[in-house]
Amino acid sequence: MPSSNVDEPQEITILYVEDHAIVREAITQFLNLQPDMRVVAVAASGEEALELFGRFRPDVTVMDLQLPGMSGVEAIKALRAEFPDARIIVLTMYQGDEDIHRALEAGAASYLLKDSVSDDLMRVVREVHAGRQPTLPAEVSSRLAARGMSAPLTRRERDVVELIAAGMRNKEIASTLGISEETVHGYIKNVFSKLQVNDRSAAVTTAVRRGIIHLR
Repeated sequence: MPSSNVDEPQEITILYVEDHAIVREAITQFLNLQPDMRVVAVAASGEEALELFGRFRPDVTVMDLQLPGMSGVEAIKALRAEFPDARIIVLTMYQGDEDIHRALEAGAASYLLKDSVSDDLMRVVREVHAGRQPTLPAEVSSRLAARGMSAPLTRRERDVVELIAAGMRNKEIASTLGISEETVHGYIKNVFSKLQVNDRSAAVTTAVRRGIIHLR
């Protein structure tokens, strides 16, 4: 029998990291329907993702950011530290500009939103596997561009916003962080200025919307 000149597509092995079982099953099935893709492992946490990546060494990892325990960003950092050649695509509901920035800074190759799962995911998996840098979706790109127009909060300023979100007043924040109330007041003033808000409630709302903090 004469041999065919048509090359079989190279199979792309995938690790999918998602803590919600229904979503995990749906996306896994979606990926496995592609003739050139196979999900070789699924993980429900960042810790499990690290263990399974080492065992299966997938070509591409598709990862949510909202995970129990170790966050998605922390998992990306850990994977890239141990396996520098890991190719990771974020697939998440988090739309904040800070979420996007942190994930890409941690080493994610691309960032997709779950509400836009379609041919984009297939295209990006193939592009990342081929070593190309995918174009970010327009919505993600615009949010990232908007972030560059404002000053980022420092680590201590984020701590203060998180404590405000927890319902603490200045005296309690000062005690928790081991600083003076005057210093706390200065941090809050900076936060208001950077977030372009005038009160504590608006600061928390804006910080959550932008992904600067996450309420648990």
